[in-house]
Amino acid sequence: MSDQHTGRAEQRRLESLSPFELKGKLIELADSNQKREAIAMVNAGRGNPNWTATSPREAFFQLGLFSVEECRRDWDEFADLGGMPQKDGIAARLDSFLGQNADAPGAAQLRASVAWATGKLGLDPDEFVGELSDAVVGDHYPMPDRMLVNCEKIVHAYLAEAMGGAPEGGWDLFAVEGGTAAMCYLFDSAQVNGLLAKGDKIAIMTPIFTPYLEIPHLDRYDFEVVELKADKFTDNGFHAWQYSEAEIDKLRDPSIKALFCVNPSNPPSVKLTPDTMNQIAQIVKDDNPNLVIITDDVYGTFVDGFQSLMSVIPRNTLGVYSFSKYFGCTGWRLGVIAVGRNNIFDPAIAALPQDHQVALNRRYSTISLEPENLKFVDRLVADSRDVALNHTAGLSTPQQVQMALFSLHCLMDAEDQYRKDCQAIIARRMQALTEALDVDLPDDTDAARYYIELDLLSWASQHLGEDFADWMRETYEPTDPIFRLAEQASVVLLNGGGFSGPEWSVRVSMANLPKDAYTTIGSWLRRIGDEYQAEYANRG
Repeated sequence: MSDQHTGRAEQRRLESLSPFELKGKLIELADSNQKREAIAMVNAGRGNPNWTATSPREAFFQLGLFSVEECRRDWDEFADLGGMPQKDGIAARLDSFLGQNADAPGAAQLRASVAWATGKLGLDPDEFVGELSDAVVGDHYPMPDRMLVNCEKIVHAYLAEAMGGAPEGGWDLFAVEGGTAAMCYLFDSAQVNGLLAKGDKIAIMTPIFTPYLEIPHLDRYDFEVVELKADKFTDNGFHAWQYSEAEIDKLRDPSIKALFCVNPSNPPSVKLTPDTMNQIAQIVKDDNPNLVIITDDVYGTFVDGFQSLMSVIPRNTLGVYSFSKYFGCTGWRLGVIAVGRNNIFDPAIAALPQDHQVALNRRYSTISLEPENLKFVDRLVADSRDVALNHTAGLSTPQQVQMALFSLHCLMDAEDQYRKDCQAIIARRMQALTEALDVDLPDDTDAARYYIELDLLSWASQHLGEDFADWMRETYEPTDPIFRLAEQASVVLLNGGGFSGPEWSVRVSMANLPKDAYTTIGSWLRRIGDEYQAEYANRG
C-alpha cells in the first residue's frame, strides 16, 4: 500500500476544479501508484460505456460496400474514381445485393431495417435507399441542413417510443455532434434570439452534469442561478434523488426564465417521477407560462417507463438526446435537438421589441427573404455556423445514417431485448459493487444505475454516529476519499460535490469497466472506510 497522501491544503486547492479536470490529477496519482505497486488502474471516473451495439454497425458497413458499388455503377472510367449513387431502381438493386451476400455480417439487419422503414413508416423505397446510399458515401453537403428527410422520420419515431410519446404536431429535429454540441448551440441561440438574456434568473435541478453548472456563470451569460435540490430521502435514510414539492415550487417565480435538467440525472441516474413532472406542468400552466425548459435525456433509455419533459410539456421544452451512451458510440458524436412544432419560442421571438426584431432580421437576412418568419429551430441551425456559413451547416451525412440505423435497431426490437441486455450488464456490476461494500442499496425502479452517487458522510452518520461524521468533516476535505483511492489503490472516481451533490459523495460509473473491477472498487471503498474508523478510534 502506498504511504503517500495529498495534503489537505492541496486537496482544497484542487477542489476548485471541475470534477473532470480534477480527474486528471487523480489519474496521475493512480498511474504513479500503479507503477510502484504493479497493479492495474481502475478508472470509473468517466461514463464512456465499454459495450457497442454491433448489429446496426454491421448494417452500416454493408450499406457502405453496396453504396461504393453504386458509385462505380454510375461512373467507372478511372480505376479509383466513381460517380454518385442514383436513386432510380436502387431499392431493388440493394435487395439483390443483399440476396447475393445473405450470409455477410449485417446483410439481414440492413434488409430488415429497410423493410421496417418502408413498411411501418411508409417511406418510398427508392427515395429512402437512395438517401441512405448517397449519405453513407458522404458525397453531398447535408440537405436539408437541419436533418436528412427520411433519417429525421426514423429518429422521430425512435424518440417518440423512447421518450414517452411525441406531442401533437410532433417535433422538428436538428441532428448535431452529440449532446455537448446541442448544449452549446441551445445556450447561444436562445440568448441571440432573446429567449434568454444576460443576467436572467434560471433554475437548475441538482445534482447535475457539471457543464450545466459552469456555463451559466460564463461572462457572456452571467445568469442568476437558483438550485432545485434533490432533497428527498428514503425511509431507511438513503438519498432518493427526488425533489420535494417545496423545491419545485420555486419555479412559480415568473422571474425564473429557464429550467435546466438532466433526466435521468447525472450523477445519481434517477428519472423524475410523474408527480414531479406533473407539478412542473401545472406550474407552467398556471404561474410561469413562458418558462423555457432544456432537458438532457441521454440516460432515459436505460430505465423502464421513461417519459421526458419534452413529451409532457412539449410547447415549453427544448429536448436534447444523445445516442452515445445507449449504443456505445461516443466517438460517433450523434445527437439531436428536438423542438416541438407547436412551441412558445417562435411566438416569443415574434413578440420581441422592435429594435431587437430589426437586429435579428438583419442577422438572418442573408439566408431568408423573410427572416422574421424563420423558425427558432432553423435559427439554431444557422447560428451553429455563425449564419454566414449556413450553407455548410448540418451533421455529416454518414453520421446521420448510423443514427438512423441505431434507431431502427430499437424500433424493430418488439421484445425490447436490447434494453434488457443493457440493464442486465449494469445490474450485475451493481451487484458486484454492493456485495463488496456489504451494503444493500434500495430497490429503485426509477434508477437507471448508469451511475450511482454514494454519500459517504451520510452513510457514516447513520452507521457510525454523528460524532464520527463530525470528526470526518472537521479533519478532512470532502475529496479525501477519492485521493486515498487514487493513491493507494489506483482507483479513480469523481467527487459528487463537483456536480452540486453532497460534498462527501462519490460518483461511480457503472458503464465503463468489467464486472470484477466493481468488486475492486467496493472492496477499496470499504477499506478506506476502515482506515477512517481506525484513525477515529486512535485519535488520542
